[in-house]
Amino acid sequence: MLPRRHLPRLALLASPALLLGRGAAAQEVTLRLHHFLPAVSNVHRYFLQPWAQKIASESGNRLRIQIFPSMQLGGAPPQLFDQARDGVADIIWTLPGNTPGRFPRIEVFELPFVSHKRAIVNCLAIQEFADKHLREEFREVHPLCVWGHGEGLIHSRREVRTMEDLRGLKLRFPSRLNGEALRALGAAPVGMPVPQVPEALSQGVIDGAVVPWEVVPSIKLQEMVKHHTEVPGSPTLYIATFILAMNKAKYEGLAPELRAVLDANSGAAAARMAAVPWDERNPMVEADVRRRGNQVITITEAEKARWMEATKPVVDGWLAQGRERGLDAPALLAEARALMAKHGAGVT
Repeated sequence: MLPRRHLPRLALLASPALLLGRGAAAQEVTLRLHHFLPAVSNVHRYFLQPWAQKIASESGNRLRIQIFPSMQLGGAPPQLFDQARDGVADIIWTLPGNTPGRFPRIEVFELPFVSHKRAIVNCLAIQEFADKHLREEFREVHPLCVWGHGEGLIHSRREVRTMEDLRGLKLRFPSRLNGEALRALGAAPVGMPVPQVPEALSQGVIDGAVVPWEVVPSIKLQEMVKHHTEVPGSPTLYIATFILAMNKAKYEGLAPELRAVLDANSGAAAARMAAVPWDERNPMVEADVRRRGNQVITITEAEKARWMEATKPVVDGWLAQGRERGLDAPALLAEARALMAKHGAGVT
């Protein structure tokens, strides 16, 4: 038996990991993450699941995230943000645009012809913007990541090459400004969460939808429409923005070392992971759609210029509304465009 005088020295020599494990083993946490798309969706499979697995691994499996897709915890997609605020779910993934006008600053990225074709550019630009400007906007929750998808396309039952082809076309849109842009182009926009698109198409409520390529297979859109229209280059017609948000009390109640793991996988680190489903899967989805015999159309640069001119009143309207709400809307728009240029430099 060792003399008692050696015990303090042995304690100092013990592995820090072992000491941490002893002190922190009391807290093992499983967080419930709730979202609106099915488990077969690319965001679920290629962002949320790898993200959750990374956190579990880096926390020694002490911080686990159980994902509930397809609104399995109840409610409707527009209620997800409040579910995080109220603790119905620990973490949610949602579109701020599901509640029109509630989050006016992040809308700047949903204006027509502001955002980039590539998701990685949008993800990093929006996250940097969020770190500076959106803390007050999202004060009711703890934001983990704020981002946007890659280019959105028009998927329709009839061919769309010009503004004239859009006239009267009933198209699903994800958020307020996307709808206003479609209306300015002559379409008849219909707002609804993306899970409702298949039924709405089958019943003739809509003639098509605007979504990125990544969403197409999860709702089998390629089986219900035959025409897919994109605009060339950047800036692109539209994107939608997203937030991965956590209940504040749940976050603050985590042990410091578990919060550190979550923090290391939040912000720009998470935004880079979030870009994967769009930038890696989009070309694959497009190739599959072409193999089916569907028509993929890219409008001409001259036609894109017409669309940009036609949608300028949407931008002007947002600037006016921002001034009415006390926002420096012109400065926010200028910064959004500057961040797109910064993160898009050299990205094609």
